[in-house]
Amino acid sequence: MTCLNTTHYLSQPHHDTGPAYLLGTRRPGAELTARVWVPAPWEPERIILRQVVDGEPTLSAAQLVARTDAGAWWEATIRLVNPTNHYRFLLLTPDSDRPYVWFHAAGLADHDVPDATDFRVLADDDAPDWVLDAVCYQIFPDRFSAHTPPCERTAPAWAQAHAWLDEPPLAGDPSGAAWYGGDLDGIADHLDYLQGLGVNTVYLTPVFPAGSVHRYDSTSFEHVDDLLGGDAALARLSQALHERDMRLVLDLTTNHTGVTHDWFRRAITDADSPEAGFYSFDHYPDQYVSWMNVESMPKLDHRSGAMRDRLVRGPESVTAHWLRPPYSADGWRTDVANMTGRAGMVDLAHQAAADMRATMRQVQADTGRELWLVAEHGHDASGDLTGAGWQGTMNYHGFTRPLWSWLSHPDPADGLNWLGIPTGIPRLPGGPISRGVREYAAHMPATSITHSMNLLGSHDTPRIRTVVGSREAQLVAATALFAAPGVPTVFSGDELGATGRTGEHSRTTMPWTAPPGAAPTDELGSTGAWGPVDRAVLERYRHLGRLRHELPALRRGGMRWVYADDDLLVWLRTHPDGDALVALARAGGATVDLPLGCLPAGTVDAVYAMDGVDITASGDADGHLTVNATGPGSAIVTLKAALPRTDKVRTH
Repeated sequence: MTCLNTTHYLSQPHHDTGPAYLLGTRRPGAELTARVWVPAPWEPERIILRQVVDGEPTLSAAQLVARTDAGAWWEATIRLVNPTNHYRFLLLTPDSDRPYVWFHAAGLADHDVPDATDFRVLADDDAPDWVLDAVCYQIFPDRFSAHTPPCERTAPAWAQAHAWLDEPPLAGDPSGAAWYGGDLDGIADHLDYLQGLGVNTVYLTPVFPAGSVHRYDSTSFEHVDDLLGGDAALARLSQALHERDMRLVLDLTTNHTGVTHDWFRRAITDADSPEAGFYSFDHYPDQYVSWMNVESMPKLDHRSGAMRDRLVRGPESVTAHWLRPPYSADGWRTDVANMTGRAGMVDLAHQAAADMRATMRQVQADTGRELWLVAEHGHDASGDLTGAGWQGTMNYHGFTRPLWSWLSHPDPADGLNWLGIPTGIPRLPGGPISRGVREYAAHMPATSITHSMNLLGSHDTPRIRTVVGSREAQLVAATALFAAPGVPTVFSGDELGATGRTGEHSRTTMPWTAPPGAAPTDELGSTGAWGPVDRAVLERYRHLGRLRHELPALRRGGMRWVYADDDLLVWLRTHPDGDALVALARAGGATVDLPLGCLPAGTVDAVYAMDGVDITASGDADGHLTVNATGPGSAIVTLKAALPRTDKVRTH
């Protein structure tokens, strides 16, 4: 059997840092076994492991441990000597056209490559294990459900009351003032609904009092906004979640406060106050550095030790307070983490991340609960996902943007931009998409990917349904969301086919049949603020949520690209208990035949073919699996375990 004529991905050697290809317990000083699959007819004479130890490259020989007709298994030893351990492989072949080839996380190279795309493994990886099994649901608290009728609450001066099913404003000041009346007890009313989606983690945008409905311009970090039910409501929600073995992630603005925040008010009224050092003034007190030059959001100065102690550092900090009982949040999503601590010639972003992580580590030691720290980052986050700081990111760069640009409607809605780039969303072929995703992932440890939020959209973006333009394309995107490495994160309403042209316009309410203040029910109406509720999409999300929980490969597996052409993408999630093949088609007409022995994987176990994708497979490992796309659709194929076990791998 030969694999070289199948695709350029399937013909390549493979190694990933998942549990099927990197064996052993990851702790400082440990030795791990790295497996490399080399398809026939490569047949290298030798494979050399190059690992950088204490800043100096070291070389060791890999061993040939097993061979099949389709290829061979090699093994090498990785030593976890440094906090981050870099390595790659050198294939020495008898082929005069390619006598040596570097194999690194971004692929193959016939020339020397920099260390930036080496495989990376952390020696002391304390990122929470539970995150690998998480299915996350993002809630904009004002728009999910109202337990207490808005008419029974006193709205602040900034609030403009809206009827529950009113269409949200498109942008500008009206969007920040549009108050619908959702509250935290309303979220607790619908936990059965969330669990039916497979959700086990709830992420809330800010809950602190503020000068707007989005609450990123906080007036205090000491209390929960009374409009949402106050401190007691957050404690009740946390308790209700934890009683169901669900988790709660909160949102903290470490980059700025609102202009009416307690700290800023003291800062501008008393130049000698500690708070005056919390901000940067060009001319005291009326000219100050702000987020994106928005005067209502003055920027915090992380050069102030007193500010760091108040916000992110130590047991008395805001960071620690909301992680402890009775609130017991399970982690923080950090707003504009990429900008936190950065202003001109000052760059303390890594310090801010380390401050939060150290604080959370102490809370974790005190409570025995693993805590998650995830950063908002809209572009390349790889430079910030190093060291003892952010454990993951909102993966716009490595997931959202490439998926949008593959699935975008050929004639997109007016006014959409490519996640901040001032152009329409391009429709790109699958080859560049797969190469871009692979190269980006190669710049960080795999744990940074698995602990990142994957999103089809959020409260800051257009809705996925608007971007792709059809139910069929959204269902393809949903499969990608639940089957890619990382935490699938559903923005409330996406599962109903909600639409939205901007982030503000996307902040739609959930169309429960019970009006605010009535006895709660999970029954959904036929129409939302955007139009018809798409129940076919809802059922697909539920189905994909179940598959995510049932299949270890989808939650915890490594990642191998298998095939990419214009309209068809195929990858493999690798796992010792059996791999999962994922196929996505954005249009009909694409077909690929995959020799099972070249994956390498076991025989087909189960096939979940959805919409316009058909799967045919023979029943043995020497057979073939054919993916045929008749239209937009997807498939997940489970494969029985076939990787050599440790007690058998050395026989050849």
